[in-house]
Amino acid sequence: MIYGYSRVSSKGQNLQVQIDNLKEFGCEKIFKEKISGRSMNQRKQFNKLLDTVSDGDTIVVTKLDRFARSTKDALNTIDFLNNKGVFLVVLNMGGEKVDTRTPIGKFMVTMLAGVAEFEADMIRERQLEGIEKAKERGVYKGRPKTYTNNHKGLESALDDLQNRDKNGLTVNEICETYKISRATLYREARKK
Repeated sequence: MIYGYSRVSSKGQNLQVQIDNLKEFGCEKIFKEKISGRSMNQRKQFNKLLDTVSDGDTIVVTKLDRFARSTKDALNTIDFLNNKGVFLVVLNMGGEKVDTRTPIGKFMVTMLAGVAEFEADMIRERQLEGIEKAKERGVYKGRPKTYTNNHKGLESALDDLQNRDKNGLTVNEICETYKISRATLYREARKK
């Protein structure tokens, strides 16, 4: 059987183009989800697909980044599929279709997954270099603080923390009420 897998990273994105491409290829069943690909555990439909496929089946994705987020992730998943006798087809990998049913397809997936991870690492490296240069110029201040002295929720949480003997609240209850982490609450309390 030929299965498709379609994924976008956020709820606002549309799956339709991927679904149309998968149907055009001949996918008989398509698993789809709107979730970040960073964590394999959260990709419930993908994991369901991996449990569903069996010897001789094929999984089709439109692009490799819909299937895996890193070389290690891609290679581990492809190895898992190979052990099950399942093939992978990537419809658009640098403008070419890659099919792991062929030796050249297996080689291309491995090589291009490595290139994709290298590219992501280079982007991260350039970003860090840019941050360092911005710091040197004095224009980079980092992420703005979520909780400042003007934040009413933080002030109320600190008041409740100080008055726990009167209000009977636990630290967890205070944090939950004001949507503040314990670390933030304690850090801000130490400043007072």
